[in-house]
Amino acid sequence: MRKAIVSGLILAGLAGGLAAPSLVSAQTAAPDAAAQAQPPAAPTSQRPQRHHALPGERIDARLAYLKTALKITPAQEKQWSALAAVLRRQAQDMDAKMQQRREARQNQDQAQPQAPAGAIERLEQRQQFLADAAKRTGAIVAAAKPLYAAFSPEQKQTADELLAHGGGHHFRHGWR
Repeated sequence: MRKAIVSGLILAGLAGGLAAPSLVSAQTAAPDAAAQAQPPAAPTSQRPQRHHALPGERIDARLAYLKTALKITPAQEKQWSALAAVLRRQAQDMDAKMQQRREARQNQDQAQPQAPAGAIERLEQRQQFLADAAKRTGAIVAAAKPLYAAFSPEQKQTADELLAHGGGHHFRHGWR
């Protein structure tokens, strides 16, 4: 936007016969002088404090959306409740894990920095993460199968669309 203003001033100066270069140099010099007058910010060792909502904080809203989108009938309520209970329990488990990671990061920031994990340690961590994810997915599948079997063709189509848009990211969209 600043370039557009400067370009407009130059064109106005040329069209009006004004001395545009002095006007342009005054505008471009002012921000540079202000930037030089401010001392650089001191680097901090603390990570920025960002609060991401925990899955447990969003699960009820997501379940309400799904229930409405899928048009759950009273006859399907029992199967829906079983799936919702699994998803709520998983959200609570994820909340606890995220809180533990946050606390560990805060403690690590206050302590001496650790050496980065080696290749084998990272592979083992990934293996554990994928095993946990497979276990969570298995619980969701076990709870979702009876509900899906009770769906009408329209509900199945909606469920398929919601699951397709989920993209495989836990708690992002759809069933998760």
